[in-house]
Amino acid sequence: MSEKAPEAGAAWDAGLYNAKHDFIWKYGSDVVSLLDPRAGERILDLGCGTGHLSAQIAEFGAQVVGVDRSAEMVAAARAAYPNLKFEVADARRLAYREEFDAVFSNAALHWIHEPELVFQGVWRALRPGGRFVAELGGKGNVREMQDAMDRALDELGAARPGEVQPWYFPSVSEYVTVAEKNGFEVRLITLFDRPTALADGAAGLRNWIVMFGAEYLAKAGEVKREEFLRRVEELLRPKLFRDGQWWGDYRRLRIVACK
Repeated sequence: MSEKAPEAGAAWDAGLYNAKHDFIWKYGSDVVSLLDPRAGERILDLGCGTGHLSAQIAEFGAQVVGVDRSAEMVAAARAAYPNLKFEVADARRLAYREEFDAVFSNAALHWIHEPELVFQGVWRALRPGGRFVAELGGKGNVREMQDAMDRALDELGAARPGEVQPWYFPSVSEYVTVAEKNGFEVRLITLFDRPTALADGAAGLRNWIVMFGAEYLAKAGEVKREEFLRRVEELLRPKLFRDGQWWGDYRRLRIVACK
């Protein structure tokens, strides 16, 4: 699913994801280090996207199963890594029962507005003592970008500010509460700023919106799409465009929790 699968279940362009948004899985390498996979462990990669981090985990000798809600992403992962196992699955409806030593997730769970269902499914999937290691967008993630898109839609008369809410960006206390309510012991949780370079120079922001802001574009409509994109760029240029490069105002939440 990841920054990979919007809640609406729209189709993804896996090629565009790999070509222009590879920063997502590349930053995820740090989360793999936090996971500390071991040889012989069975690990579920939840929201695996095109499978690059699943492959990194497998290099440690772990047995990996990658799942994503997007059939397009799963197809790309299978093509890239035919020796690994990938399945189409919804993180809110995991069917696994005590099959994994760890569940890993990078840049996926902020697409899901029902975190309780995620934690419940992860709990069921883990063996006793298993660990859940994840990174997702945290409170305040892409706040400048979201404010600009809200304002642009409002100026176009297409939607009121706050009407479009594609993402779930929890605070530290909120996420700890949900984790503990569903039986987890939180060992580590942190929220941090991570300004992120968007690929493709001057086209970087609109590329990001096309890939991840489908709900905003749908509200703008085909007729006003270009006007919407230009207005968002105009609003954000003083804040997020530097030396020919767009920067996303990312904030990330990392968690390690044990069953």
